[in-house]
Amino acid sequence: MPDAAGTSTPERPEVGSVFISNYPPYSTWSAAAVPEALEALSSPPLPGATLGLYLHIPFCRKRCKFCYFKVYTEMDSAQVRSYLSALGAEVELLARQQAIGGRPLRFVYFGGGTPSFISARDLKSLVARVQAAMPWTGAEEITFECEPGTLTQAKLEAIREIGVTRLSLGVENFDDAILKENGRAHLSEEIHRVIPWIRTLSFDQLNIDLIAGMVGETWDTWRETVQRTLDANPDSVTVYQMELPFNTVYSQDLLGGQRELPVAGWDLKRAWHDYVFEKLEAAGYVISSAYTMVRKDKLSRFVYRDAVWHGSDMVGTGVASFSHVSGVHYQNASDWGEYIGRVGGSDLPIARALTTTPAQRLVRELILQMKLGRIEASYFQGKFGVDILEKFSAPFERLSRMGMLRVGTQGVELTRQGLLQVDFLLPEFYAPEHRNARYT
Repeated sequence: MPDAAGTSTPERPEVGSVFISNYPPYSTWSAAAVPEALEALSSPPLPGATLGLYLHIPFCRKRCKFCYFKVYTEMDSAQVRSYLSALGAEVELLARQQAIGGRPLRFVYFGGGTPSFISARDLKSLVARVQAAMPWTGAEEITFECEPGTLTQAKLEAIREIGVTRLSLGVENFDDAILKENGRAHLSEEIHRVIPWIRTLSFDQLNIDLIAGMVGETWDTWRETVQRTLDANPDSVTVYQMELPFNTVYSQDLLGGQRELPVAGWDLKRAWHDYVFEKLEAAGYVISSAYTMVRKDKLSRFVYRDAVWHGSDMVGTGVASFSHVSGVHYQNASDWGEYIGRVGGSDLPIARALTTTPAQRLVRELILQMKLGRIEASYFQGKFGVDILEKFSAPFERLSRMGMLRVGTQGVELTRQGLLQVDFLLPEFYAPEHRNARYT
């Protein structure tokens, strides 16, 4: 908790994944199920399913010490172009699959890594190739993740030219000492430099990402970061609480006993998360999910999130990326050489998969939609033929007694307390065989 000087008293941080993005846990996926993923791709899509495309750009200027994504920091321009060529080839392979080819894209998401790492020329070349195979002219949303220090006016113009509607700026914090300690590549002056350029280009939505609880954070530094975020006047703000999955630099330091980290405990991180939500609410923002707030006078949509959380098909392209097609989860090869080699041989680079049951798909949508802060019983009755208030009455009752949510006749609404720790609540709805399984 904060002391009189406004600093935080660190607690020993816990190592492990907290944020839940899928169900069943990734650890249950296997190479043995890859033929099932290939069969799903070669079969007609399920009726009524929408489709999205994720493009993984795994390059960064530096690797953040808390990062657990598949990223590369020392690739030269020839290697980058070799990867982008493979990425385009994979999209072409997918476009020939019966489950994918000819279907309109509802959303496209450039994620990473750092999509804005690549040059404007390489970006335009990639997009031309992808668009020829899977056009996105009618897509409702094109999202592009950016790191401030990689942006120039010319690159932003190229990003706007390819049709990006939602620009997500990975700010994380405005304090230079905290940015340096946590291994971020950018500094605050780069954030301030790029925001006017972004505004001039009139993107439909500017989102700013923040992380509550980075190493070295205090109440004073967090208040300053929140104020600078408000000064930037973004259309939406997304707040994550710092976690330390096993494969991060910080986690390895901790597990190896190499250093103690001044990382806030979960109670303090939730307090910081609550603080930014309070300040944003006072400034005219409203809650869109457990992580995101949007301006009340411009209710920005997040099509990618809402589509995925409502069971949309999504093909994830690139090394180690994840997909969900016709009820089958799968992940691409996570090794650079294997990924590029398999795509070069006209082979879809799928490494592991899992075919889900209707019960598992129900739980997946239930727990992901809980992150919105409310779930409607009629949706699940209509889609799955299940009364969730009856089927999950026991976990709903337990969480209600804990003050995490309120159960009504039409559905469930999370309290602020429940919303701030929603990922900790979701395993309550897991099948027994998944409750003690390692998530990743």
